[in-house]
Amino acid sequence: MSTPAHLDPAVIDRMLDDATTWAVVGLSGNPGRTAYEIAALLQRRGKKIVPIHPSAPVVLGEQGYATLADVPFPIDVVDVFRRSEDAGRFADEAVAIGAGGVWFQLGVVDEAAFERTTAAGVPMVMDTCPAIEWRKRGR
Repeated sequence: MSTPAHLDPAVIDRMLDDATTWAVVGLSGNPGRTAYEIAALLQRRGKKIVPIHPSAPVVLGEQGYATLADVPFPIDVVDVFRRSEDAGRFADEAVAIGAGGVWFQLGVVDEAAFERTTAAGVPMVMDTCPAIEWRKRGR
């Protein structure tokens, strides 16, 4: 059984190992939300997080931005915590700002967005979580 393209182990490893700045779409200051928990994990793993939320809150000590286009520095990975039907536009925005990669969280699937993003030369992971992938790799 082959690995689906959206779960390419080489792409996952590159993002987990090499990407340092992660924009977390949907991150608010609510510690009860999964996005908050994963952003905190990313920080513990040495990643810089960038909250992306319409109200642009400061979360986990990092200034938030209302949109990806508002971020004044390069983004390595755009990590999307949105419903599947809303997620594709964030993949498109990630491509537009020159992000290094896109990660759709567990349960977030948009095959058309995957095709558009990878066709534009931007690696993408879909329907998994960094916490799960680090655990799988024994890290």
